[in-house]
This record gives sequence, C-alpha cells and structure tokens, in this order.
Amino acid sequence: MRFTGTVSRGIRAPIIKQGDDLIGIVVDSVLAAAEGEGFSFHDRDVVAMTEAIVARSQGNYASTAQIAADVRAKTGGGTVGIIFPILSRNRFSMLLEGISGGCEKLVIQLSYPADEVGNQLISIDTMDEKGVNPYTDSFTEEEFRAIFGNETVHKFTSVDYISYYKSLGANVEIIFSNDARHILTRTDTVICCDIHSRHRSKRILKAAGVKTVLGLDELLTECVDGSGYNPQYGLLGSNKATGEQVKLFPRDCQPYVDGIAARLREKTGKQIEVMVYGDGAFKDPVGGIWELADPVVSPAYTPGLAGTPNELKLKYLADNDFGSLKGEELAEAIRQSIRDKESDLVGNMASEGTTPRQLTDLLGSLCDLTSGSGDKGTPIILIQGYFDTYAD
Repeated sequence: MRFTGTVSRGIRAPIIKQGDDLIGIVVDSVLAAAEGEGFSFHDRDVVAMTEAIVARSQGNYASTAQIAADVRAKTGGGTVGIIFPILSRNRFSMLLEGISGGCEKLVIQLSYPADEVGNQLISIDTMDEKGVNPYTDSFTEEEFRAIFGNETVHKFTSVDYISYYKSLGANVEIIFSNDARHILTRTDTVICCDIHSRHRSKRILKAAGVKTVLGLDELLTECVDGSGYNPQYGLLGSNKATGEQVKLFPRDCQPYVDGIAARLREKTGKQIEVMVYGDGAFKDPVGGIWELADPVVSPAYTPGLAGTPNELKLKYLADNDFGSLKGEELAEAIRQSIRDKESDLVGNMASEGTTPRQLTDLLGSLCDLTSGSGDKGTPIILIQGYFDTYAD
C-alpha cells in the first residue's frame, strides 16, 4: 500500500530570460528532477509554473513612460482620480508613477481601514475608538491625519503609504472614502485601481454620472510605444521589475500549458495536467492580508483541472454512517463509499465541510506556498497524488 497522499515538490530551473524556450526548460527541469531524485510520474500529476517565468520569457514589460502615454491618451491628461489602489511598493508604486506622469493632477482616494487585499492603514479597533463610520465618513488628508495621527504605518513593511504614495507624483492630493462616488467631488475622470471589485466600482461611478472611467484592466491592453501588453487584464497583476519598469501579467498562456502537457506525455507516457499560477488565494491570519493581488490565481490550465473537488468528508462518514464500525471493517466501508459516490455531491451532507473552491485556486495556493516569493529558485512545481483518495 501507499503511505502518503499529496506530495508537492519545488523544481529548480535556470533563470528565465526573454526569448527562452520555456516549454523545453519546464519539461527538461521536471524530467531532470525525477531522474536525479528517483521518483516516477503518474496520470493526473500536476506540473505548474509561476506566471513570472511566462511573462519574462515573453518579455512582457512596460515602462512608467509607456504607462503615462496610455493614461494621457485615454483620459485626456487633466485632473485624474484613482480609487482604491492597494498599498504595495511591489504591486502599485510603479503604476502610480506612470499614472501620475500621464496627468496634470492626480487625486488618490484610499479605502480604509484597509485596502482591498487587507493591507491596513489603521486598525479596526483604532477606527472604532475614534468613532469613525467607514460606511459614511470621508476625509481629506489633513482631516484623516488629525484623527489618526501617525498610526498609519504598515504593520509588516513599516511604510507610511500616505506619505509614500504622495511622494510618487508631482501634483498629488490624497483623500479617504469607501464610497467610490466621493472621487467625483474632485474630478469626473477616474481610474478604478481595485482588482476583484473593479466591475462594481465602475458600475457605481457610471450610474453616478462619471465622464470617463477606466480600470487598470483597460490600460496597456495593446502595445504602446513598444511596450508589453495584456489584452485581457491590462496592468492588473503587474509587479515592479526595475526602477522604471513593471512586469505585466502574462498573456496567451494556453499554448504553453498545452505544449508542456503534450511533450510530457510524449516523454513519460502519462497524462500530466499543467497550469500557470500566480498569487495563491489565502489570507494571512496575523496581518489580515489576502494574498490574491493577481486578477486570477491561474490564467491557463489543461482541461483536467477545470471544476471543483467532488469529495466525501471521511470524518462525517466515520461518525455518522459507519459510527458502529471499527478497524478494517470501517476502513473498507469508507473506501466503498468513495468508490460508489455520486458524480455531483453538491447538497449531500456527506460532502459538507469539504472545500467548495475551484481546483486551480486550491492547487495554485499550494504551488504559491511551495515556491514562495523569495530565493528558493523553484518556479516550477510538481504535485503528485492530489487526485488520489483513501480508496486508491
């Protein structure tokens, strides 16, 4: 019998540069790891690669000047308001410089007590102590500082994002409100910088009579002065690359996953699933930060990774259906239940408490935790046994 279930391995690879044969590098790295460490492949193993190496192999980069040119062309370059940016040097500082360079004046509306992904400007407790209602109260920078003083330093980075963001442009005003419509007191030209709530923000502003409204997903959707681009997500999912450039979220990812899957099948004889992953979809319990600053966890994957898990809750079966059984009799009863389970367990009590999330979100989170974001040097992940059950 097998004594282990899911195994996640970080696979080391060369440093990927623009123009590299990514399909060949991923396949060769995985095969070299198997040969060097003595493991074999199985049907429904999963090979995943971080979105960063896809974008780097594509050369999908843009400069702040190219961002500024697109902002100017799409907004007119006057007074522009941006709402609900996340608080991140890596994710947003370069975008802010580019947007600021594309307009005469920039008004930044920050949400509070935290941004969309949980980075706190102030603590909820402090907000409550001051008697502030986040649903109704809006502030200028001076009013906000008068109430909260210097309690606006980020817990993990020690950065005061109010001062930092204001320093990134020549003519920047900062205001605070959780009502998207408040920005219209300053300008009728708005860029929605939120990620997962952007469609709602745009809808609210359009209903309120905004003249021009864009999302980050509508900037750099095509090449600007030689830039990279992403027709689906624009600037969403970008990261700081250099002091003047951002790396955009990769585009046209499906040919990569399909090509890797085909070549692995040729080399191993197994049907191996393949996906591209970005941020995992999990939340830090200490800082309250939700990791997902990318527009999606996985922009491309092979068909076998579509859908959600269809699993039984073993402890439910053990405590309820087979509460009178023990030992091998109990084990075999549970194994038989797994073999006989319905193809769709939605609404079945025996599946209550299993994780109702997309497989790619679950696998992408596992990949992100395995590869990390630092110096591990494992941008490729091999997951084995994920689809095995107690009955296998």
